[in-house]
Amino acid sequence: MISEADRTMPVAVDRENRWEMRWRVALAGAVIAIVAAVGMFVPVPAGMQAKRAQTPEVHAIQMRREEVARRFEQGVVMLHAKDYEHALTAFHRVLQLEPDMPEAYVNSGFALLGLGEAKAAADYFESATQIRPDQMNAYYGLGEALMALGNRLGALQAMETYLHRAPAADPFRVKAEAAVWELRSAMAGERPTPAATGLSPHRPTEGKP
Repeated sequence: MISEADRTMPVAVDRENRWEMRWRVALAGAVIAIVAAVGMFVPVPAGMQAKRAQTPEVHAIQMRREEVARRFEQGVVMLHAKDYEHALTAFHRVLQLEPDMPEAYVNSGFALLGLGEAKAAADYFESATQIRPDQMNAYYGLGEALMALGNRLGALQAMETYLHRAPAADPFRVKAEAAVWELRSAMAGERPTPAATGLSPHRPTEGKP
């Protein structure tokens, strides 16, 4: 005869088995969820991300922009150091990569002025104004180049355009105003005097606008 304890034992065992199976299934599910979460939130290394996102075309554009910035900076340093030949080489490379960059035309013009090539400098300054009509320092440079070429009327017009566009606090306004006065006086047949402007009439430009 089966006792009451024996009759209820299999039921208890079945319940235990079911709970154990449920627990294992739940644990397995939790492990899978954790693995999935870790795979989702662990960042991909930056280099790998870049390689995935970057196509050959994007890479080429990025490399060109980096070279433009590097060459332009080199040119500016050389221009300030009055190493005009190497500055011109750097800006020419910039223009090969970015043909419509007015700043490179302007700086090429100042490098050419430093080399005594006023006609070529004037061409570069004019190109800059054609690309960007409000490139103020291009008019200043053009005025200097045309003065060196003896084109007083053209130089006067360029300097006046610069003064018309330049802000009142622009540090090169004084030099441009002095140049305009000299040009007008020369065209009127009058010889300017240093006392009239407070500056030497042939004072060299200390910097570029």
